[in-house]
Amino acid sequence: MGIPANVTTYGDISPRTAGAVKARLLERGQHLMVVERFGQVDPQQKNKTKSCKWRRYNSFPRAIQPLAEGIPPAGQKLTYTDITATLEQYGDAYKLTDVIVDTHEDKVLQEMTDLAGECAAETIETIRINILKAGTNVFYANGATSRSTVNSPPTRGDFRLIYRYFKNNKAREISQIIAASAKISTEPVMPSYFCMGHTDLDADIRNIPGFIPVKNYADSTKALPGEIGSIEQFRIILTPMFEPWLQAATSASGTDYLSGGVEVSSAGYPDVYYLLCVARDAYGIVPLQGFNAVTPAVVNPKPAAGDPLGQIGWVSWKTYQTAAILNEAWIARLECCATARPTD
Repeated sequence: MGIPANVTTYGDISPRTAGAVKARLLERGQHLMVVERFGQVDPQQKNKTKSCKWRRYNSFPRAIQPLAEGIPPAGQKLTYTDITATLEQYGDAYKLTDVIVDTHEDKVLQEMTDLAGECAAETIETIRINILKAGTNVFYANGATSRSTVNSPPTRGDFRLIYRYFKNNKAREISQIIAASAKISTEPVMPSYFCMGHTDLDADIRNIPGFIPVKNYADSTKALPGEIGSIEQFRIILTPMFEPWLQAATSASGTDYLSGGVEVSSAGYPDVYYLLCVARDAYGIVPLQGFNAVTPAVVNPKPAAGDPLGQIGWVSWKTYQTAAILNEAWIARLECCATARPTD
C-alpha cells in the first residue's frame, strides 16, 4: 500500500517511518554526543525566528552599610545581560543507485542510514564544541603562559586552580544532566563539575595523583558514556571529538608528546589538546523544534525529472543547530599536551 496523498512525507517515507529512521539515524553516533548533557537545552519552536536569546540576571551588590533610622534605602535596579545566537542549517545527502539496491546482498540502505547518523551526530557535536572551545577563560597546563608555550600534560594543580576559579565566581556544581533519550528530560547525578576532552589524554589523566577510576565509584553503574573517572571535584569524560590544535606548541620541541597526531622519532612541535571544564548553566544549546532536531529523508531509486530510468536514490539528513556560552566564568578551557608513550 502506498503513502496516502494527504500525508506529508520525508522522501519516500511517512512521518511515522521517519520517526523510526530518525531514532536509528542518531543511534550509531549517540555515544559521541556528550556536550548536550551538561548545558541548557532550549529547543526553538518552528516558524518563530532564527535568533535565540538567553537572559542572565545579575546579582545585587551586598548591602553592607547600616540603615539610617527612618530613612529607607535608595534601592537597587534589576539588571541583566542578554546572550544571543543564530540558528544555522546543516546537512548532507548520500547517493544510492538502483544497481546497489538490486544486486547487493548487504542491507545497504540500513548501512547508509547508520553512516548518515554517525555523520549527523559528529557534525552536531563538532558545531557545539567549536563554539565552546572559543571561550575566553583559558588555563595553560603546569604554569605555561600561552598556547605556544604549553609543554606539559594536565596536572592536579591545574584542576585545583580551575576549581578555585569556579568557586570564586559562584559557579555551581551540576546536579542534573540531560538524559540519553529522544525526549528532553533530566536525571540526577552526584553534584560535581564535568570535564570533557580527547581520548588521547586518557593515560595522562589516569596518572594524576588522586585520580579515581570509574570502577572504584560507589556505584559504577551511574558512570556516563565516555567517563573514565574523577579528579577531586571534576568528573572526566573523553571522546575522540575534542580534536587538538596540531603542532601548536611552537615554543617547545621534542619527542615526549604527540605531534601531528602521532608519536614522532625526531623533534617536533607538540599538539595542544584542551579539556573543557564546565559548571551548571555555563552554556546553552538550541536545536530547532526537538531534542536533536534531525530531519531524515529517504528517496528510493525511481523515475523522476533528470533521472528517467530511476537509477538514483538518496539518504539524507538536515538539522538546525546553535549554541552559546552563557557565562564565561563558568566554563574553562585547560590547554595541555598528550604524552606520546604512556608508562605505568
